[in-house]
Amino acid sequence: MAVPMVSSRLVLFDLDGTLVDSSPGIHASVRFAAAELGLPEPTPEQLQQMVGPPLQDGFALVLGVPVADVPRAVAAYRAHYSAGALLDVAVHDGIPELLAALRSGGATLAVATSKPEVFAVRVLEATGLLPFFAGVHGATLDGTVRHKDQVVAAALAAHPEGGDPVLVGDRSQDVLGAAAHGLPCIGAGWGPAPDGELHDAGAAVVAAAPEEVLPALSGVRGLPGPGRPTRRAQPDLPPPPRWP
Repeated sequence: MAVPMVSSRLVLFDLDGTLVDSSPGIHASVRFAAAELGLPEPTPEQLQQMVGPPLQDGFALVLGVPVADVPRAVAAYRAHYSAGALLDVAVHDGIPELLAALRSGGATLAVATSKPEVFAVRVLEATGLLPFFAGVHGATLDGTVRHKDQVVAAALAAHPEGGDPVLVGDRSQDVLGAAAHGLPCIGAGWGPAPDGELHDAGAAVVAAAPEEVLPALSGVRGLPGPGRPTRRAQPDLPPPPRWP
């Protein structure tokens, strides 16, 4: 895998949907939480939308859980997820090769995820990906930190040595969270986002497979210029609330 000029560059990666396919464990835990709250069985479309956004927002905005019941839903989900479902993941083909090439080229790699950091570390350890990363930056269990712009901020603060930062992510939340800090986002087109979501959110480029990320990095410097689509939240969801 040819390596472009990435020496000293900071490359941030989302976790769920980008590095790993974690949908089986997430879907099973969402179904469990819905049953515990007496909610209808989530539809396939709802389950797909639950991969990516912060968990609290997903329950409220995707499944329509009343705000007062969101903590119960989150607790039920995490009980099921932490018991073993979080390890029902598969590393996307080409990801280990991509990470190895970036590291060999001198890039600093870090994870920025809306998944609770303690869970993210467990997934990365179990899949053997953890040694590739200089840091893992995720949500707090109390939900005060969970939005993509917050975890990107944590990653940037932790790795000031990394220049010309860029985020690789698979959902519109990744694009918007990166843009909040002036970072471009390379869309992970192999993830679960519906067709057009990443482009419409303003991704600098959408890579169809991990092997397309390296060449994409050569042409991604700073925010896209005029003519790029206006960044906006997913059209089928209202802007996520800031939870107390």
